[in-house]
Amino acid sequence: MTPLSTDLFDYSLPPHLIAQTPTARRDQSRLLVVDRTARSVAHHSFSDLPQFLRAGDILFRNNAAVLPARLHARRPTGGQVECFLLRPVEGERVWRCLVRPGKKLPIGATFAHVDGAFAGEIVAKHDDGSALVHLTTPGDEPITHVANRLGDVPLPPYIERANSSRRDEDLARYQTVYADKARQVAVAAPTAGLHFTPELFSTLAAHHVRTAEITLHVGLGTFKPITTSTIEAHAIHREVYELPAATQRALFPPLTGRRVAVGTTSVRSIEHFLATHAAPHPENHNHIAEADVFIYPPRTFQGVDALITNFHQPRSTLLCLVAAFLAPGSSDGIAWLREIYADAIARDYRFFSYGDAMLIV
Repeated sequence: MTPLSTDLFDYSLPPHLIAQTPTARRDQSRLLVVDRTARSVAHHSFSDLPQFLRAGDILFRNNAAVLPARLHARRPTGGQVECFLLRPVEGERVWRCLVRPGKKLPIGATFAHVDGAFAGEIVAKHDDGSALVHLTTPGDEPITHVANRLGDVPLPPYIERANSSRRDEDLARYQTVYADKARQVAVAAPTAGLHFTPELFSTLAAHHVRTAEITLHVGLGTFKPITTSTIEAHAIHREVYELPAATQRALFPPLTGRRVAVGTTSVRSIEHFLATHAAPHPENHNHIAEADVFIYPPRTFQGVDALITNFHQPRSTLLCLVAAFLAPGSSDGIAWLREIYADAIARDYRFFSYGDAMLIV
């Protein structure tokens, strides 16, 4: 098979269509509905979602919560430091982080919050640009508690914030309403879920649409563009995910309806799990693994029948996944995706994390 050129997954987006703020109400975002069987496209509001789902369908949703992971400090010389918490390596004290300015923070460099809320020391640096940071706090307070008090929301770089003036709004809106606050394991929101409201879930439940929980530890790799000339040459990022026993069982027959993935993170978790499990997990506990699956045309899907997703960045692995889902088993979805995105741009849909949504059935 001829390798897929990365240029096939590129497109031009007017900057004004990159959503900088969320809609006033979550379910007021727009919903582009793609029917693969009829090969049709329709334009709706996300609040219309119940009319496209049916009794017995199950929404598989990523309940990972976003940690306000951007911490600000100063070096002993007075220079500013940003310490972006990625994940703990040794309990609460040593974290893998992104630190800026990296060149001025060699191994052994120290920094501290202006009010003494935390201090850090660089103990190792890695080729991927991250560093291991030993963090201390007064009274050994968990650094996650400090982050929840003082940290900025880790918004993606295409959302511009001059300062922390919108912190309260972003804390509330760059988080799904069903995020499990005990699972602050994401450095980016599973954005397809941002459109749901408690009222919408109540309506869906009344229509006998159920939910199943997944926890995927969303990492910065989700924003990493494909820089290789072909899709196949790209090294996909890895992310830890957890599937409770009830979620595992819901993926296998007897099925009462469609398995609807809320977001690409849910798809990655489901497809990785089913690639290694021909039957439900025999033990009654969480399945924990590391998803390293790269989904692109002409991939087929074992456990996803419909997909809710946002509009993704050019040359991204997420765009590849959506193209594969539009036409499983072939490469036809690439051209169709380009048509759909061109139509969405012409109709002024809002793109990326705070943008509008797409439902593919």
